Order: sequence, then C-alpha cells, then structure tokens
Amino acid sequence: MNKKKLIREQLEATLGRLSPLRNVISPPKGWIRAIRNALGMTAKQLAGRLGVAQQAVARIEKDELTGSVTIKTMRRVAESLDCAFVYGFVPRSSLETTLRKQAQQLAARRLARASQTMALENQALSKKENEKVLSEMVSELVDTLPPNLWNES
Repeated sequence: MNKKKLIREQLEATLGRLSPLRNVISPPKGWIRAIRNALGMTAKQLAGRLGVAQQAVARIEKDELTGSVTIKTMRRVAESLDCAFVYGFVPRSSLETTLRKQAQQLAARRLARASQTMALENQALSKKENEKVLSEMVSELVDTLPPNLWNES
C-alpha cells in the first residue's frame, strides 16, 4: 500500500467519527451567545473574563454570525466560557469517493481525447474495452495522485 493511501485511510477513520456533526446547525444567535446565555453570563461578565470592553463582546458575537470572527478569537472566548473550541472539516462523502469521482472525470476526459484519435484511425475500442481502460485509468490516478488531478481542464 502506498504512503498517500495509508495517510488518506487514517484520516478517513478520524473524519468518520465526526460525520454525526455534519448535520449540526449553529444556534440562530451564534454559539457564543447561546453558551453565554445558557450559563447565565452577561456580555459585561464575559468581557471581564476576556479582559475587553463590553462593546468588544457585542462585536465578537456579531462577527461570529457574519463569519468574520477569527479562530484565535473563538479559542479565547471558548476558554473564557470553559469550553473547547473545535474546528474541522467534515466531508460530505468519503475522501475516497471524492478522489475517485475526480479521477473518473479526468480519466474520462483523457480517454475521450484518445478515443477520438483512435476512431479517426479506425482503431476504436469496444464499449467493454473502453470501460476496462477507464477503470484502470481511474485506479492508476487514485494510486499515483498526479499533480494535475485537480486541474480544471
């Protein structure tokens, strides 16, 4: 097994444990305000814990909603709320599926160009041969991960 595949499989196992989080929806007023309110903490009290002005807490809560809050700030606020800040990506499908889908698209483009040339020379492959070649090309692309795999054309 090649090293890249092993690394991908190990990451896949870790990400698999996160898949239940895919459907978690942020509270309407944001996580900071939701946790702060659940703890019965005012914005002024959180500001004191953070060592900032109360207006800064209002700005941080607003920035969370707009997506402009920094990870560094979220970590600081989480610590002040006795929480762990968790940051990550949860793939919609497996990494292997995403990789194979991309490899399939690239292989199909390459095969289409080759097939066009072969047809002009009366050397076209049968449908079954075409599918076999395509499958082999996909496997090779997944195994080697060439630098141009994710190029658009």
